[in-house]
Amino acid sequence: MADDDHLIERATGDSQLLHSGFLELRVDTVLLPDGSRATREYLRHNGAVAVVPLLDDGRLVLVRQYRYPLARVLLEFPAGKLEVGEEQLPCARRELQEETGYVAREWAFGGEIHNAAAYSSESIWIWFARGLVPGPARLDPGEFVETVTLTVAELVDLSGRGELTDVKTQIALCWLQSWQAGVRTLNWQPLPAAASL
Repeated sequence: MADDDHLIERATGDSQLLHSGFLELRVDTVLLPDGSRATREYLRHNGAVAVVPLLDDGRLVLVRQYRYPLARVLLEFPAGKLEVGEEQLPCARRELQEETGYVAREWAFGGEIHNAAAYSSESIWIWFARGLVPGPARLDPGEFVETVTLTVAELVDLSGRGELTDVKTQIALCWLQSWQAGVRTLNWQPLPAAASL
């Protein structure tokens, strides 16, 4: 919005508490709009991409993986974190192939989401991929993922039963349905043959 000064909090100083390979836990002291001070604890994150892979027969490619903080296996669209300085589309292509083995001939950018804005700077950029060609997965060491295919109807059914809890997958599913209904536009771009992995 044009004039948000009455809402903006301004950092007066910050301190790093913990820094790992891709996460940084910070506590910032901020000046609130009314002049008082407060602290804000949050995670600084480079961001990630998620991919909605569409097979020619209409099925979707997803992965099942164990998420340690939740102590459970989640069903998700393939996704992964951006390396420092990495662009979104190369990251999306890499993650799709690493986790599922597929490469895609066409890509379309869906949009950006903030999955936990109250305590994380992470953005997730959602990409759509079609014209999929199968190949071997290239999982990172220590990564254990099971690839599955489902129809949109099956995924919607899982969502309705409360069995699809991953937020990026829920949002991407909604965007996919909006595109299929003609409500949302996706600008598909062919990937040059030379750019194939």
